[in-house]
Amino acid sequence: MKRNVSNPAAKSRGRLVHITTTDISLALLLGPQLRAFRDAGYEVIGVSAPGPFVEQLEADGIRHVPLRHATRAVAPHRDLAALSEVYRVIRDLAPTIVHTHNPKPGIYGRLAAKAARVPVIVNTVHGLYALPTDSFVKRSVVYGLERIAATASDAELLQNIEDLAVLRSLRIPIAKLSVLGNGIDLARFDPEGVDRDRTEVLRKELGATDGDVVVGLVGRLVWEKGYREVFSAARELATTAPHIRFAIVGPTDFDKADAITPADIAAAEALGNIRFLGHRDDVEELYPAFDLYVLASHREGFPRSAMEAAAMGVPVIATDVRGCRQVVDHATTGFLVPRSDATAIARAIATLADDPEMSARMRGASILKARSEFDQQRVITHTLATYDRLLAARGLL
Repeated sequence: MKRNVSNPAAKSRGRLVHITTTDISLALLLGPQLRAFRDAGYEVIGVSAPGPFVEQLEADGIRHVPLRHATRAVAPHRDLAALSEVYRVIRDLAPTIVHTHNPKPGIYGRLAAKAARVPVIVNTVHGLYALPTDSFVKRSVVYGLERIAATASDAELLQNIEDLAVLRSLRIPIAKLSVLGNGIDLARFDPEGVDRDRTEVLRKELGATDGDVVVGLVGRLVWEKGYREVFSAARELATTAPHIRFAIVGPTDFDKADAITPADIAAAEALGNIRFLGHRDDVEELYPAFDLYVLASHREGFPRSAMEAAAMGVPVIATDVRGCRQVVDHATTGFLVPRSDATAIARAIATLADDPEMSARMRGASILKARSEFDQQRVITHTLATYDRLLAARGLL
């Protein structure tokens, strides 16, 4: 059922188009922002591949325009088709602002918007898809495309400050660059609102009994998220610490070349201490059922799930990579471990599982850090201010 999203100022500020690859990004990652932009008076339209989250967007008063060629898979021919398709969509919609989100829509979306002569073009850098430690070939391709696409934008909003030096080295004008950060809904992820009875029910559903330690993970089921190392750590802990159990929340992503298959899931569950829960809409209720949280990603921009866990007071064990470093204060709110190191993950989990006092200190520190640094309202305010500045410069405000 469509919610009442009427706003007397609607459409007074112009048409705002956000472009992502999938509808899940529009609904779950950008949903609170899109609703805030709607309430600020924009006519907000989401453009992406269609999927099960379109209904949620439209219930929030966000019109959705489907893309047939958008895909997360490595498919250059599909990306070229998407460029042409996005150009036609933008030309037909005639928006005041196009806001793209990388990696791929950030490239073809900016170029298409420029070709369609959109007055204001904004891009959010969710984490450059290449790191300084990657191969020369990968860096050359990713950074080269980023530099070309950035010539089409009016503003580049960086989620992670570690990307600033790279973009400056690509000679992207400093006037275009600002650090946006990332945030979550702290009202939704509020430990003071936890229903303890519900938490106990969920722990039983996870197979946890008194004395068990539940390690939670939330994320797409792709190997890049570090699941291979987590499975290895679970295999080691099954012998040395059988009271430690793993609960994995997240959808499959078969568009990706490194997707985890049903056979992989079955093999992991055969270890006896791992349970897969699939996609869940009640993650704010699940986090309190976790004693620890693990994010073993090989690459991140500014991970939302780790922020959510921290806000709920769950100590986070994460890989020492860009993004995770911004969420976890090592030895204060959790632990940072080397990337692709299953033994280090297992050791960190065992350390916290065996030290309730340390875990309790980290819980408190995590909540304080989240309240201080992870409020999504700052992201919304920064973005709206960017829109206002650029519209005023064009004489459109």
